[in-house]
Amino acid sequence: MVEVLADIRFSKIDRKINGIHYTPNNLSRFVAKKMLDECNKLNKKRIKIFDPAVGDGALLESLSEQLLVRGYNDFEIYGFDTNSCAINTSIKRLVSSFNNHILLSRQDFLDYVLDKYGITINLFNNESEIHKFDLIISNPPYVRTQQLGAVKAQKISRNFGLRGRVDLYHAFIVGISRVLKEGGIAGIIVSNRFLTTKGGATLRNKILEEFDVIHVWDMGDTKIFNAAVLPAVLFLRKKSKSILDNIKPRFSSIYELQVQSPIRKRCKTLVEALEFKGVVELENNQKYLVRHGVLDVEECRKHEGVWRLSDDLSKKWISIIEENTHCRFGDIGKIRVGVKTTADAVFIRSDWEDVCKKKLPELLKKLTTHHIARRYRPFNHNKTCILYTHENVAGVRKVVDIKKYPNAFKYLLKFKSRLSGRKYVIDAGRKWFEIWVPHNPEMWNRPKVIFRDIVEEPTFWMDFKKTVVNGDCYWFTNEKYDSENILWLAMAVANSTFIEFYYDQMFNNKLYSNRRRFMTQYVEKFPVPNPNASNSRKIVFLAQKAFSHDNCDEIEKISEKIDKLVWSAFNLSRKEVVR
Repeated sequence: MVEVLADIRFSKIDRKINGIHYTPNNLSRFVAKKMLDECNKLNKKRIKIFDPAVGDGALLESLSEQLLVRGYNDFEIYGFDTNSCAINTSIKRLVSSFNNHILLSRQDFLDYVLDKYGITINLFNNESEIHKFDLIISNPPYVRTQQLGAVKAQKISRNFGLRGRVDLYHAFIVGISRVLKEGGIAGIIVSNRFLTTKGGATLRNKILEEFDVIHVWDMGDTKIFNAAVLPAVLFLRKKSKSILDNIKPRFSSIYELQVQSPIRKRCKTLVEALEFKGVVELENNQKYLVRHGVLDVEECRKHEGVWRLSDDLSKKWISIIEENTHCRFGDIGKIRVGVKTTADAVFIRSDWEDVCKKKLPELLKKLTTHHIARRYRPFNHNKTCILYTHENVAGVRKVVDIKKYPNAFKYLLKFKSRLSGRKYVIDAGRKWFEIWVPHNPEMWNRPKVIFRDIVEEPTFWMDFKKTVVNGDCYWFTNEKYDSENILWLAMAVANSTFIEFYYDQMFNNKLYSNRRRFMTQYVEKFPVPNPNASNSRKIVFLAQKAFSHDNCDEIEKISEKIDKLVWSAFNLSRKEVVR
């Protein structure tokens, strides 16, 4: 049986808005093969396979091929997609290769899941039966909350039991759990962001509630997709009362390798490389580190549910680090992102003198942005200032009486219409000229460590100039310790290759080109060695020395000395962990 519906086209813009990233053939074959490798036994008759977001049909085609290779000839192919063009393309692809029952329909999978208990037009022509599938293979759309729109995002969150920054694929996974048979296997390609971010915490918990996790493959920065999507592949089994074996979830990862290391294997393709362990080199001379271990669920729960690869060596290293950790960065002070004006073009400028001539606004403060970022000591070419509309009165942050500052008032009046248009500011009972997220004005006067978010190598520096920190950077100050040396020590640790190693062991949220994300949820967990230890005192001395230089070469030389001391402070050797 073949059902073909009316054609409808979609543009490149539609693809972006709807999160459409079709699966490369080599990846679809990998997912299909691994899925069936995990099936202990399938009924020879009436196997039902399903893809809730068919796309171009590559996944269903690969899974069907694998079924035939393994002797399963009697299976039915089902699928949804919201676009008929994709449905028609998939049907042609599947009909040309398989003589099976094929039923693909233009339908929204999430709507189907929500309506299945009171459905009026049933896809499967059996209104009284809730249909489940033996195998589900899928590459659901990746659409973040801000693209979904507030109303749709709230509806999805409410109906699928999700919280925080919901992505469309989060709801798809919950939906898959509802239409997969008990003991059935799902192979799902997703963004690897959910493995480590706070926004993915609810989804991680949902998966553990509904499925037995068989294997997680973190494909890292391998550029398998043409778009900027960093994928992971999940192999899941729907929990079943009749299957009580307590499987240990496996976890594998592959990331591009930047450091020199002996090559274990040369491979033609990335998919071939996944079968090996260690450093693998492809024909294009790119090197990747392939690791295989387990997903230690109990250990992950100790670290707020972050899913990461665990093996004997990583456990040993983390244990050594824990033994030599005095405190965390978050214990020194709260890790904050910089100010958010929601009208940067009004409040932030580097040409104030040209715009305002001799009558500069009275409330200008120096602003630190990522443009002056450098390890230990920032570059000196900063001319950017912010018109800062808050002050500290008796220990309390208050918006200024703007009429007391005539030049600033006159300047802001020019933009009153635009600033008043920030509805969320007005609705919150705030003044029309306020900065939306100003932080505590008193804290800008303290020494603070500032750092960039997305970088290839960590970039932390010290600020003594009482600058305001812009929203493109994060920062923290000493809120607990008697000595400011704790800031110097933390900054030095953060700039080391040790912290790159620690980050990759604990969080491993890498983007393309080996860039990492340094944001609150990770940085607050960074370890600090005993500040009174001999190595720590040497580190502080050298960090201060690095700060005293304005020459990049000198800073780099001192950084190398600091790096060795940081590794030693945690009783580890860099050579040991990168070999």
